[in-house]
Amino acid sequence: MPIPILYNKKFNELTEDEKELLKINKKSISDFVEQSSIISDVNYATRNAHAKTYAVLKGEFIINRDLPDQLQPFFDKERYELVIRLSNAHLKIKQSKKDIPAYGFSVKIKDDNGEVLANYPLVNFPLFPVNSVSTFLKLFTSINHFFIKKWNNLFPLLIQIVKATPSLFTFSFLKNIVRLIGQRNHFFLSFDYHSIGAYRLGEYVMKIQLSPKSVEKNFGRKMNTREAIESYFTTNDYTADVFIQLCYDLKDQPINKLNREWKNSPLIKVGEVKIEKNSILERTCENELLSFNPFESKTIFQPVGKIQKLRDETYKVSVQTRRKINKLLHG
Repeated sequence: MPIPILYNKKFNELTEDEKELLKINKKSISDFVEQSSIISDVNYATRNAHAKTYAVLKGEFIINRDLPDQLQPFFDKERYELVIRLSNAHLKIKQSKKDIPAYGFSVKIKDDNGEVLANYPLVNFPLFPVNSVSTFLKLFTSINHFFIKKWNNLFPLLIQIVKATPSLFTFSFLKNIVRLIGQRNHFFLSFDYHSIGAYRLGEYVMKIQLSPKSVEKNFGRKMNTREAIESYFTTNDYTADVFIQLCYDLKDQPINKLNREWKNSPLIKVGEVKIEKNSILERTCENELLSFNPFESKTIFQPVGKIQKLRDETYKVSVQTRRKINKLLHG
């Protein structure tokens, strides 16, 4: 096996200009979340992305017994407790039967004491459309302003969309867009889920892929997504293989080019996610307020990369604002 590249904090470093844009973006996130109950017409403050919760479930992470020797020190148990949130990526909660097929499968891994070991927000599209931190922050800020003030901010949003468009035209990104269009009507649990960005595995750098076993892609075709998920777990267990790729060469496995797939890095099976039937948790305010911030993970499992680094502060401001507003609304 080749020698993996080791983690370097320089992978995460932001410029001073990027830090200033991040401050502006954080303010837009706070403003959005403060208005989110009105934007989504619900009685609580929502997230500023993946606002719609389909289900929160309990599950298990079962470790592969045949792990390569170099990976065994990171998994000192056979099984780990999981909390999983299934979501839609849209900023606004829409009460429609058909959602855009942009899904989230967020995983919280806990130890025996209930302490968080790692949070991994996974999605069903393996790439991110923008590599430039500045372009992303300006675009995301414009999106937040558009939802808050609507037509007053349409033109600035269109400008940022135009600026971001060139990064969409890579072979990897276009290939996966075509694939997603072909899968647009598939059942939520039949998709593969991906980390998009990289994460630490000790001093190594990895990406994560979750691939389901034997889930019928046409399950619940006549139901909305939430109903189909609830129906599935009434009678079925769910099992998915968990694979990682390690970074050996920044040319083939770029950390800060999120619109390109990693190549020449084999998938290594590290275990399985198992969710038993009837594992959906009750819809409560506590479960809605769960945070899957990957920077709440142990240091050796935290995100790597400049755009990933943004999550450290944007997740915090989103969670803090949600909790503040929901305390005011519900005590």
